[in-house]
This record gives sequence, structure tokens and C-alpha cells, in this order.
Amino acid sequence: MNAFVNHKNLALSYQYEQLQTKYESEFRVVWSFMSPIGRPCFNPTLLTNITEFENSLMQLKGQYLINGALEKINYLVFASDIPGVFNLGGDLQVFHDKILARDRDTLQYYSDMCIGTVWNHLNHYGANVTTISLVEGQALGGGFEAALSADVIVAEKSAKMGLPEIIFNLFPGMGALSLLARRVGLKKAEEIVLSGKIYTAEELHAMGVIDILAEDGQGKQQVQDWIAGNSKRRNGYMAVQRSKQLINAITYDELKGIGDIWVDAALNLEARDLRMMNRLIQAQIKMSEA
Repeated sequence: MNAFVNHKNLALSYQYEQLQTKYESEFRVVWSFMSPIGRPCFNPTLLTNITEFENSLMQLKGQYLINGALEKINYLVFASDIPGVFNLGGDLQVFHDKILARDRDTLQYYSDMCIGTVWNHLNHYGANVTTISLVEGQALGGGFEAALSADVIVAEKSAKMGLPEIIFNLFPGMGALSLLARRVGLKKAEEIVLSGKIYTAEELHAMGVIDILAEDGQGKQQVQDWIAGNSKRRNGYMAVQRSKQLINAITYDELKGIGDIWVDAALNLEARDLRMMNRLIQAQIKMSEA
């Protein structure tokens, strides 16, 4: 297969403030690149951009509007435009402020949007869209959850992933337990969540969490190579994916119920927990300014 075409030169259809999506015609691939402004997290604008785009895919049953025409999608790749960072997770500043304000409605709305995105991925956009996460750099908290929601996870060797929420006495409530349990079993998933440990891509690959380990700088090419190989057996592959959803089902009610528990737990945080959360916010600010 030809070397990876720089995504800046792919056909552009949807462009939001903090999300760019581009279409690659050979294998009917949409590349979706997060470009958060400021701290590289799921801020409300980025989360809204993702929700609007992915809801459009659901409404069009896995088709993509480009140059005024609908194109069938076979693959959706979820990636980042921020060097060294896939995504650092939920917007801790929003969480901190809304917890202090006792604003349950905003926390619930945020949680529901995240759950909706995970659910769209698990449902393959109401069509036969294979979802792929490409992790280059850090994927923490909700960033790790987002990566886990894909059918296939490709990560470069220098990538680091983990769920640090337990550090400030919370837990990842947007699908982590359900998604990890499907890959490594519930006991191991609980261990990962409660440890707060940040894992290397090689550690997670050895566990079976990551499907494909790529050399640094080769992640995009590895995705394209996998797509080229998979295209020859795509019908059978998607039948297996649909079967997995029946055998080891993750329902919307399950995701929503856990999300509701997360909202309750967030509102139970104490002053010392919020101080620790604020330290992480400051660390993220320094990272974004570096």
C-alpha cells in the first residue's frame, strides 16, 4: 500500500471549531481529528462538536456527506491533532466548578453526551462502520475511555494510557469498566480503575487491551495497513463484531446507569478531593502552555 497520505491533504467535508473530519476514498475511511483549544481535554465545545458529527452519522446510517453527495463509510478512525496527546479526558475545570455550584444538571448533561458517543461507537453508527482509535501520546481518563470504545485500538509504543480519577476520589464513569471488562474481564478492569496507574502501550498490548502496537511515528501507516488487510474479509469481520455485541452485550441502560452513579459520586466529593482535582487542572494548563 502507498505511504500514508498526510491527513491535511485528504478531502475535507465536516470542519468544526475543535474537530476536523476528512474522507479517504480508497477504502471509504473517515479520519476524525480532535483539535481542542487550550487544555487537550473533552471541553464542552469539543464534546459538542463530536456529538453533532457522530449524531449526523447515526442519522445518515453510516454515510458521510462530501461535496454534496452521500458516501458510504466502512471505517471511522478517531485520532488527535495535538502532538503527544490523544486526549487527557473529561474537563476537570467544568467538573470542579459545577461540583462547587452543586449544578447536577450540567454534570448530568456532560455525562449523557459522553455516553451517547460511546453508544454510537458500539452501535457502529447504525450501519457496518468499523471504528478504530489511533493513540499517539497520552490518553487519560475519558481519553482512554474514548479509545476503548472502538473496535480496534492502535497505539504507538510511546503512548501512555490510564484512569487517574481515583487520585481525586472519583472513578471513570463514561464506560471504562464496561469496555475494559469486555477486553480483560471485570476483575482486571476493576484493578485498572482502582489503581490509578498510568500504563505504557506495551503493557496494555500484553494484557490484550490494545490490539496493534506501532512503532513511534508509524501509527497512521499501521492503521492504513490494517484497513487494507481487513477490507478483504470485512463482511465476516463485521459479523463477528455484531456477534460480540450479543454475546458480551453493553447496553445503553448499563452505560447510562453507570454515568448516573458517576454524577452522584462527583457531587459527593469533598474539599480535599477538589483541591487534588485543581492540582491536576494546573498540571494540564502547564502542559498546554509548553
